[in-house]
Amino acid sequence: MEDFSFHPAQEQIAADPHRFRVARCGRRFGKSWLAGYEMFVRAVAIDNARIVYYAPTRDDARDIMWKVLKEICGALIVGDPNESRLEMNIRNRFGTTSLIVLYGWEALQERGKGVGVKNHFAVLDEVSKYSNFEYGWQEILRPTLIDVQGDALFISTTNGFNHFYDLCNKELTDSDYKTFHFTSYDNPFISPEEIDKIKSEMTEDRAAQEIYAEFRKKEGLVYKEFNREQHLTTDEPYEVVYTIAGVDFGFKHPAAVIEIKKDYNGVYWVTDEWVETEQTEDLIIEYVAAKKYAKVFPDPENASAIEALKKRGVNVRKVTKGNGSVVFGINTVRELLKQNRLRINTKCIKVIESFEKYSYKESRGNNTPDELPAHDFSDPLDAIRYALVTDDGSSSSFSGPKVFYPQSRSKAINFNKFS
Repeated sequence: MEDFSFHPAQEQIAADPHRFRVARCGRRFGKSWLAGYEMFVRAVAIDNARIVYYAPTRDDARDIMWKVLKEICGALIVGDPNESRLEMNIRNRFGTTSLIVLYGWEALQERGKGVGVKNHFAVLDEVSKYSNFEYGWQEILRPTLIDVQGDALFISTTNGFNHFYDLCNKELTDSDYKTFHFTSYDNPFISPEEIDKIKSEMTEDRAAQEIYAEFRKKEGLVYKEFNREQHLTTDEPYEVVYTIAGVDFGFKHPAAVIEIKKDYNGVYWVTDEWVETEQTEDLIIEYVAAKKYAKVFPDPENASAIEALKKRGVNVRKVTKGNGSVVFGINTVRELLKQNRLRINTKCIKVIESFEKYSYKESRGNNTPDELPAHDFSDPLDAIRYALVTDDGSSSSFSGPKVFYPQSRSKAINFNKFS
C-alpha cells in the first residue's frame, strides 16, 4: 500500500459520519485520491465487502480511478486485477477478500450493471455529467445499499444548475446527506500560482465552475433563459384548449414524444414525456397513435413514419424544416421562456435535463446568431420546437394576454402591466 495522508480539507470529508456525503470541489482538489483511499479502507475493514465506483463512462472509470486504486491498494491486492472487467480483490482484516468494481454510469442506464447485488459503499464520480441521474440513483443503485445499510460518496465539479445542484441541496431536507464545498486552492499540494495561471486562461464562468466549484449557468448554454424556479411546476393547466405533441424520431439517439397542453391564455404546458432509445418506427407510431393528441408535429425528415401516422388516423401537421429553421425555432422557444408562456412539469426529467445541458460546441467561443448547437440533449427540445413553432399562436406575433397560473387562478399574474 502506498503511503498516503489526507490534506485538511479531504480530512473533513473523510471524517464526517453522514451516510451520504456530497463533495463539491474544484479541479485538482484531490477527489480521486480521497475516493480511492476511502474505497480501500472499507475493503480492508469489512468482511466480504463489495465496493463500487461509477464514472460517467467506463473509459472515464479506467482513466480516473484504476491506476490510483492499484497504487493505493498495492500488496493487499489478491491475484492480478482484472483489467477487462476493472475488478480487484483486496485482502481484508478477516482473512477473506473484498471486491472493488469500477463501472461507467452509462452501463448502469443501458444494461443495469451493478443491479441486484449488495453494496457496502458506492462512489459516484463526476456526478454533474451523468444522464438521468435521479432514475439511476433512486431506482437502481440506492436499493443495492439497503441490505447492509451501505453508504455513498458523491464527488464532482459543477456543470450548470442541474441534478448535482439538487443533490448538493439534499442536506436541507434529508439528514442522511451532508454537502462539502472546497475550491482548487484548498489543496495545499498544488501551487496557488499554478492555479492562478490556469484561471487566467479561462473565462469567468468557466473558472467559477472549474476552480471555485460555484454554480453558474453552463457556458455555451442554448437556453440561458430557462430557470427552474420560474418555469417548473407541479400544477396542471386550467382551461386547456387542446393537447398536442412534438415527435422526434430516433433509434440510437433517443426518440422523443413530448406532450404539450395549450391554455386559453396562450401558455404552453409540457405535461408528459416519452424519451427512449432503440425504439423502432412501429413502436413510436403505436405510442403516438394511442395517445390521441389533437395535433401532432413530427420531424418532417421521416416521411414513411409520417405516412404511417396518418394511416392510423393521427392529425399530423406539417413542420417546415430547412435553412434557418433551427435558429428560428430556438428563438421562438426563448421568447416563450422570457414571456413565462412555457411551463414544464417537474416529472419531465429528461426535458429538464435537456434544457440545462443543450449547448453550443465549446470550441466556438462566442456563439454567432446562426450557429447550430451540438446534437447532444437535442432530441426532447427538437420535439418541443416542432410543436411550438408550427402551432398557431406560438410565435412572437401572439397577441393574447401574457397570463400564467403559477399555483392557482387566484394567483394569476398579468405580465402586460410590466411591458
